[in-house]
Amino acid sequence: MTAQLKTSAEGQTLILTISNPEMRNALGPEMYAAGIEALNAAENNPDVRSVIITGEGAHFCAGGNLNRLLANRQQPPEVQSQSIEGLHSLIEGIRTYPKPVIAAVEGAAAGAGFSLALACDLLVAARNSMFVMSYSTVGLSPDGGGSWQLAQKLPANLAMEWMLMAERQTAERLHQLGLVNQLCDVGDALQAALGLASKLNARAPNVMASIKELVQAAPTNNLHTQLQNEREHFVSNLHHSNGKEGIEAFLAKRVPLYQD
Repeated sequence: MTAQLKTSAEGQTLILTISNPEMRNALGPEMYAAGIEALNAAENNPDVRSVIITGEGAHFCAGGNLNRLLANRQQPPEVQSQSIEGLHSLIEGIRTYPKPVIAAVEGAAAGAGFSLALACDLLVAARNSMFVMSYSTVGLSPDGGGSWQLAQKLPANLAMEWMLMAERQTAERLHQLGLVNQLCDVGDALQAALGLASKLNARAPNVMASIKELVQAAPTNNLHTQLQNEREHFVSNLHHSNGKEGIEAFLAKRVPLYQD
């Protein structure tokens, strides 16, 4: 079976499904390119208000294909460098994408699969799912932004332990530490993510984009700069038609109908 990234839609949510079940949904360059293309197409599509990334079958993603990596050792280093650039372009695309992106995780999220899940704005995980920064087990170091994400979201010594030791972490542990937003029963991750997406889809798209931008910029901004950014976004959103709709709907005790 050919490894691919499948696209489908449910309501206003685009679903990107990593499809390589024979290899536990291992990633490859063709998937990176397809993911970037899908996000670019959906960004300007008013019918899409959120994105879910999931895996086909029992697992989310086992990371890189080790057979492909071994074969790349016989090629010039630039071959693997270009492949990683593709992955990193996808990760950055998710981070800068103006609409909410949700990871729906079943089974294993290992190596770059873990990095990919961490890159999403929200993470839904089945209770039996397992996360591991598996790189050091096979003599490699992290990619896909995994080291950056864990260093941002965990105490330094814990992030270091997870990457140095490459030990499996449960979904429950990640939930306790705040990396997983919602736990669900086995087999229900996609449906749980769709439920979450439907709530996000009902909110003003311009506000979702503002919140993503503000939260992502906050770690590197000082308070003064962040306050300026908040002011600019607030004023812009107040004078957007959705600002009028949201306030009037709240005062009238009715459900708001936001426009793109």
